Amino acid sequence: MGACQFKERSTGKTAQEVYRKLCEIAEEEYGHQDGYNGTISTTDGFRDETEMYSKSKFNDVNSYIYNRFDSHAMNKRDCSAICIVKPIDNKNKTRSQVEHVVTPGTKKWVLKYVVYNHNGNKLNSFDTKGDAVDFARKRTEKTQETTTIDMEKVLEKCNPRVAKITYKKATSERDGEWIFFGYAAE
Repeated sequence: MGACQFKERSTGKTAQEVYRKLCEIAEEEYGHQDGYNGTISTTDGFRDETEMYSKSKFNDVNSYIYNRFDSHAMNKRDCSAICIVKPIDNKNKTRSQVEHVVTPGTKKWVLKYVVYNHNGNKLNSFDTKGDAVDFARKRTEKTQETTTIDMEKVLEKCNPRVAKITYKKATSERDGEWIFFGYAAE
């Protein structure tokens, strides 16, 4: 089996995250093929060459990469990465925002019999166990799939959600950008 050159560019929080994402995309698109699909997913990890590139005589990253290929310093399954745009982390003291959901009035808990399908998806809920069993039996007989019934306490006439927490992005926060290059096995 041979090797072919590749060059991939993508963004993310870390080089490890980007490498993992590029490998997953490559395997989804080209398959695994016993480690010989000709993509970044056939490499054995990566080496960060950002510092080597910044200390080199090259003015642009493509010239550096082509020089690395031409110098035969890389072998089959080797992969290197260069950070083109450094990521900026969220430096805010508080990185999330809480939105409280207030429902006025008295809350009342009631017992419900909840019917679930074999995948654990909720199908329906009933006030009595008998109604739940009747529904579940008809469903099972029709679909030939197992159903289950659980007793659960739920709030009557009230949304059970009490808060929503969202990520609060910093104005200066951004993902980094990396170029990965090397020799893939094919």
